[in-house]
Amino acid sequence: MAGTIDLTRFIRDVPDFPKPGILFRDITPLLANPQALAAAIAGMAAPWRTERLDAVAAVEARGFLFAVPLALTLGVGVIPVRKPGKLPADTITYEYELEYGRDRLEMHRGILPGGARVLIVDDVLATGGTAQACGRLIEAGGATVAGAAFLVELTFLGGRERLAPHRIESLLSY
Repeated sequence: MAGTIDLTRFIRDVPDFPKPGILFRDITPLLANPQALAAAIAGMAAPWRTERLDAVAAVEARGFLFAVPLALTLGVGVIPVRKPGKLPADTITYEYELEYGRDRLEMHRGILPGGARVLIVDDVLATGGTAQACGRLIEAGGATVAGAAFLVELTFLGGRERLAPHRIESLLSY
């Protein structure tokens, strides 16, 4: 819950997506409702207001939807963390294991000043693999991970444990 709006009313359950046996938590009804979206951004920002932050790292792709308004609310800039080949300048890359194979993330080289404190932002914390890779990329760029903020946490998948010892804040948990 965020303020007086029950945000769970705006999360739609979609059975058997993207494959049979998976219950997908669809955030598009929340994104489509301006009051729910504003409450979600305010709720995600609240735990970080007193934290010294220098930037928000936006994890591609749905993380972008939350990172920009969250960064504006917190008074910091946004660093896009993208899939390979999407950034125009020189990048640093981090390759990581997923349940189904390997993936890579990229960030512009030199975009973060040394020692910058960066908040990782994404829509959902599931197994934590992508957020962990984003953190490693931030650290490889000479910055520090201040923590991570998520709209939804799927607690049964253990992502929080994978991201330890970093501070994790999730607005909704399933």
